[in-house]
Amino acid sequence: MIAFAITALSSGSGKTVLTSAFLQALSDRGRSPCAFKCGPDYVDPVFHRSIPGVTCHNMDLFLNTEQGIRRLFARSVQGHEAAVAEGVMGYYDGIMGADTNGSTYHIAKTLGLPVLLVADGKQGAMSLCAQINGMLSFRKDSGLRAVFCNRCSEAAFPALRAAIEKETGLPVIGYLPESPEASIGSRHLGLLSAGETAEWETRRQLLGSQLASHTDFEALEELFSYAPAETEMTSSARRPVCRIAVSRDEAFSFCYEETLDTLAEAGAEIVPFSPLHDNALPKDCDALYLTGGYPELHAKVLAQNEAMRKAVSEAVGGGMPTVAEGGGFLYLLTSLTDAGGETYPMAGVFPGSAKNAGKPVRFGYAYLTAREDSLLFAQGDRVPVHSFHYWDTAETGGAFTVEKPSGKRRWESGYASATMYAAFEQLYFAGVPQAALSFVQAARAYREKA
Repeated sequence: MIAFAITALSSGSGKTVLTSAFLQALSDRGRSPCAFKCGPDYVDPVFHRSIPGVTCHNMDLFLNTEQGIRRLFARSVQGHEAAVAEGVMGYYDGIMGADTNGSTYHIAKTLGLPVLLVADGKQGAMSLCAQINGMLSFRKDSGLRAVFCNRCSEAAFPALRAAIEKETGLPVIGYLPESPEASIGSRHLGLLSAGETAEWETRRQLLGSQLASHTDFEALEELFSYAPAETEMTSSARRPVCRIAVSRDEAFSFCYEETLDTLAEAGAEIVPFSPLHDNALPKDCDALYLTGGYPELHAKVLAQNEAMRKAVSEAVGGGMPTVAEGGGFLYLLTSLTDAGGETYPMAGVFPGSAKNAGKPVRFGYAYLTAREDSLLFAQGDRVPVHSFHYWDTAETGGAFTVEKPSGKRRWESGYASATMYAAFEQLYFAGVPQAALSFVQAARAYREKA
């Protein structure tokens, strides 16, 4: 099969667009590609999954282990003839900033995955060659196999390719010219999603066609041939022991596929629902999972759906096992102020009103430690989490102690009970499968009690 990671010298180099273009081009060539995203990103995988038949999983070496991502990768590429992994930040940029741990380089090395380096075609040729040589020499086992030029004109490409190949020894397999199709807008938590990017379906098809016409696919096949490791496949025939209602709509779109897979493997049937558009929770559900997202962008419509707010409040109050993280936690507060400054009522399970803090709040990776036994964790359990939010409340709860990996910052957060986990901090159940099992067991007990 073909498999490679796409990386760059720095963020903002067009990795998401190029990954989508490669996935589209490979799909058009009948290679049935799958995708991966390095790091705790919810938005980029939506672009990848917008291509029919393409699955996407996150690979993260803070939230998961090396063994865990090897197993995830091997299982996820089954049945596919190509795999493309979009890197995070610059190639060597690690979790702590001062080392390569958790970087795209670390992930590629863990998987033995060859790497395609994206170079900005607008930079001067010799300076660009110097940077590429720096990337090659920074680690002897860099894994870099080839270069691809982004935002490069047809006229400039031959000379740029000749310079890079002469000065660095790396082959240049193609280029993508600058065009309006290659532009994606952004907001406070990153890129706009695929559904919010005007005419994305048409644009990605054009990008795929453009990339195909400017790429040496014979070289791609040769340079990025990959033999995935064999792995034991988990049977999908297990009979579910409970049904978990999972929020999935425009307001609540931040959810890892691996989390849902882990819950399913633990015995849950996943039942999607929309707090925006549905008037009631799904029938015969035994637990509630309110995922992250952008409720602040949909506060008015969420407030207008009084039936759903009441249904959620009554379910939680009635003891239904509930996990609410990030945006899902915001939905359970008393009120939420939108980007325009208007305040709207939410489910009212917890006190407090959230509003725009104007900057990232308690942002990035952290470790969460349980201060008492609860739905997902035993007292003293310490698990990796992450948090990405601009909206904040003074009523954050105090069921957990949260600490940055550096140990230099600590705070209290969250609400917890025998039936509840609610916090800004978002979980990755594939990295803490025991928590997923505890959630499923609580849901099963709720079903049997009912």
